[in-house]
Amino acid sequence: MKRKLIAAIGVAGMMVGIAACGSDDSSEKKAGADGFKGQTLTVWAMDGSTPDQWQKDLSAEFEKKTGAKVKFEVQQWNGIQQKLTTALSEENPPDVFEIGNTQTAAYAKTGGLADLADLKKEIGADWSEILNKASVVDDKQYAAPWYFANRVVIYNKAVFKEAGIAGPPKTRDEFFAALDKIKAKGKEPIYLPGQNWYFFDGLTIGKGAELVKKDGDKWVSNLDDPKIAEAAELYKKYQSYSKAPKDKDEATPQQADVFAKGNVGAFIGMGWEAGTAIKANPAIEKEIGYFTIPGETADKPEGVFLGGSNLAVAEGSKKQDLAKEFLKLALSDKYEGQLAKLNGVIPNKESLNSNLKGNAVAEAAAPSAKFGGTTPLIPEWAAVENAPNPIKTYLTAVLNGKSPADAAKQVEAEFNKRLAQKQ
Repeated sequence: MKRKLIAAIGVAGMMVGIAACGSDDSSEKKAGADGFKGQTLTVWAMDGSTPDQWQKDLSAEFEKKTGAKVKFEVQQWNGIQQKLTTALSEENPPDVFEIGNTQTAAYAKTGGLADLADLKKEIGADWSEILNKASVVDDKQYAAPWYFANRVVIYNKAVFKEAGIAGPPKTRDEFFAALDKIKAKGKEPIYLPGQNWYFFDGLTIGKGAELVKKDGDKWVSNLDDPKIAEAAELYKKYQSYSKAPKDKDEATPQQADVFAKGNVGAFIGMGWEAGTAIKANPAIEKEIGYFTIPGETADKPEGVFLGGSNLAVAEGSKKQDLAKEFLKLALSDKYEGQLAKLNGVIPNKESLNSNLKGNAVAEAAAPSAKFGGTTPLIPEWAAVENAPNPIKTYLTAVLNGKSPADAAKQVEAEFNKRLAQKQ
């Protein structure tokens, strides 16, 4: 008998989640004297998340430990939300699956995720609190933090050198001073389009602000918060150093393509965007450097949006005990560290950051992780990011001269309408 069909979820985010494949056994075996021998656990993972060597090593150790086999099924980003929603409603749902950190709350609300409180107690004592936050919904542990990534400053060493900048700035004031020097040399100091709202979200996180607030039993816009106004003014100052359009985001045009031309000092982006720039202009590769987005003081980097993935177990899986054995191994220091080293991603505990040594992007990103955060971890957030995103509209209004308070009023009705949409 099929479980109640889980409502479709539409979630936009920096990194999107995945699902674990359902069992193909007609009768489920239980762990006995021979452990889980003869069983097969199917794990869905997003394309690029699980390097071949990591899969090979983990699979071999998993089989040796449990007597069971693990079958990885690689998923594509396109259409994964509906595919996961459908899979979780089937008779034999996914066992283990990767899910975007900002998606976890939405899926937990549907009843599709198993409670992993026992797993957290056993192996998660030193998970980074900020990274684990997206796995907890209504004070229950519905997933486990797996890996993360955030934005850094990608800069042109030649442009910085020409402006007399000795090295990467360590504070926000030093960064602005560097941008002034580049501007004096006739170059564009930073390419920052008016609607790079994930960078803005990082600034709000740095101010300790939330984009939404509770009004009775419903969520509403919090853009009128004075702390968000401070973040908007800070964004406006950064954007004043750029020639980028005020009504476009970082993909229109691709900011890495603009940077690739060699006349821009820096941009705020994900590490992979450097590859886009190099593809557009291979000669720029030798000039590309990275540094942590500076905060007010050298010991506290700027707040950043943390995109990433959690691992979850389906509530309807008949192999939950075996799934948890898999998670114990996959999230162990050995395999969490190996994944960080191979993929250059931020691991779920700070003690494993040593695995990032030698990866320039990851080394620049890691210091910000403990000062990062996400978009609001509520199911209602899903509709907010649909085009036209009201936060982008808000930013453009501020950049075009409206006060943050007036810009907040301009988008408040649309923002609240989206938050009120049924999930």
